[in-house]
Amino acid sequence: MTRILGAAALLVLAVGCGGKPPAKTAKGPDLSNPLLYPARLTETAPDTFRVRFHTSKGDFVVEVHRAWAPIGADRFYNLVKNGFYDDTRIYRVLKGFMVQFGLSGDPMISAQWKDKVLVDDPVTQSNLRGRLSFARNGPTSRTTGVFVNLKDNPSLDKQGFAPFGEVVEGMSVVDSFYSGYGDGPPRGNGPYQARVLARGNAYLDAQFPKLDRIETAVIEK
Repeated sequence: MTRILGAAALLVLAVGCGGKPPAKTAKGPDLSNPLLYPARLTETAPDTFRVRFHTSKGDFVVEVHRAWAPIGADRFYNLVKNGFYDDTRIYRVLKGFMVQFGLSGDPMISAQWKDKVLVDDPVTQSNLRGRLSFARNGPTSRTTGVFVNLKDNPSLDKQGFAPFGEVVEGMSVVDSFYSGYGDGPPRGNGPYQARVLARGNAYLDAQFPKLDRIETAVIEK
């Protein structure tokens, strides 16, 4: 009887060794990602720098002038340098007005940045075609979202939108981004920004597959 039990035990052991390997556990968040720690990303930007955006429609290049809006320029520099805009969607395109991007595709990252608002910069430059400003919905409300003016929009100057840079290459690429969804509800059929913050690219890719995307944004040397 003892011999039979021993053989059975060896059989179970052999099956366990020769069968399929145990399933891998789900990978947890990368806690080393600097974007999860906004308070650490406070480097002062160079006086002037360029950022190349590689997108689904081609490349465009932005030149930032810190003197135009230093607080916004510093935030933009730190976001780009640490990969915030990589693999994000150009989620709001209003034809003949502006193109907006800058919501993370990762809800964990969005959760860390959504309340990290910036003090407003004085508006020293006008919102002319090709210039970038941070999105805002009132005083001291800028976080990570930015927009490119598709035409001269001087009316935005009095509303506190402070340009910090301008497109110097590839404006035709910016003009070509998909605009078919229009604005977000209730004015259009585009994404709910609150859902983008909560679900990231999973929501955008499932519900708005035609959106163009930023593949990478890199500071040019």
